[in-house]
Amino acid sequence: MSNKNYEVAVIGGGIVGCAVAYYVAESGLDCILIEKNDVASGTSSRCDGNVTIVDKDPGFDSHMSLVSQELIEDLHQKLDIPFEYRKHGSILVCDNDDEMQAAVDWVKTQSEAGLKFNVLDQKDIRNESPFFAEDIPGGLECETDSLINPYLFCYSLIEKAKKSFGLEVKTFAEVTNITKDTDFTIETSNGNVTAKKVVNAAGVWAPFIGKMLDIDIPIVPRKGHILVGSRQQPVMMRNVMEFGYLMNKFGRERVADKRTAEHGVALVLEPTESQNFLLGSSRQFVGYDASIDIQVVQTIARRALRFYPKMDDFKMIRAYTGFRPFTEDHLPIVSEVEEIPGYYIAAGHEGDGISLATGTGKLMEEIINEKSKTIIPREPLRFDRFEKTKVLS
Repeated sequence: MSNKNYEVAVIGGGIVGCAVAYYVAESGLDCILIEKNDVASGTSSRCDGNVTIVDKDPGFDSHMSLVSQELIEDLHQKLDIPFEYRKHGSILVCDNDDEMQAAVDWVKTQSEAGLKFNVLDQKDIRNESPFFAEDIPGGLECETDSLINPYLFCYSLIEKAKKSFGLEVKTFAEVTNITKDTDFTIETSNGNVTAKKVVNAAGVWAPFIGKMLDIDIPIVPRKGHILVGSRQQPVMMRNVMEFGYLMNKFGRERVADKRTAEHGVALVLEPTESQNFLLGSSRQFVGYDASIDIQVVQTIARRALRFYPKMDDFKMIRAYTGFRPFTEDHLPIVSEVEEIPGYYIAAGHEGDGISLATGTGKLMEEIINEKSKTIIPREPLRFDRFEKTKVLS
């Protein structure tokens, strides 16, 4: 492996790196994926599996999500290993009448953009689940949303790309240095790799890879907790979030008690195919501290009881944390780096890596192959947008 010169090396074996490697290999380029541990061992194994538009800002965000959903549906037909794909749609529930009015406006905006959104009244919510609190005023649904198992999806992409397109995968190979002469030399703990082009898809670790070539990548980790609940009875058949999740995600003002606001907690509940359910979510800037904070766990549990009071005697199995790769404008970087020809970044998806991985992978393949027409517009995702912001401020 070490003597070969690859056309493209992708660094990072999470869902974004796997999607990039899949589409690059499918396009006919000789590609290698490099991962410091095992495939899907980082953020992609410490998250939920929502492929959603329901929580995206109308406009570019929603469009990129819809494109990604269509690509996942296509891969559901093509890939050999099933990845627990379930297209049930998802719902947002409201805590109060003010949120309900905001939800009605949200549906109007998204529907005008051609997306399949519907308003749900109090009766609709009760029909969704007998566990819901009776005073929930309503909510909304997005019909096209789906759920996947991100861990299985990564392996499914990799196995197909290896078998059908000749992708090579180098695991347990932590990148320790990158140099560029004519081509790139990537030094790892498991031998060196040379390649004409490099894609940095290392998620929250992308800034460390960037520094090896003196590139400052403005991504910071935003920690989230998830609880795993034993599904004694089917609470929900599809993914549910509360409207306050949008407020937390985009940093908007929200009516919430001090602890809920401090921990960035909002209800997210995802039923899994194995009959358990995942419960979140929280958002905190605490660096790379992955420890579980029992206070945050309690806040998440208490918030869940606001919407599901009958869940008070359900057994919770465990809790875990993961890091979202946050950028200040809440959009990922999917771009070439002009100062270093042949170097690309595909990272910074915050909590949308699962939703946007396929669109990111396809777009990155098109950028690398210098296609004039791309599946989604490139401009909003360019790396140099942050330099422009600094100059303006």
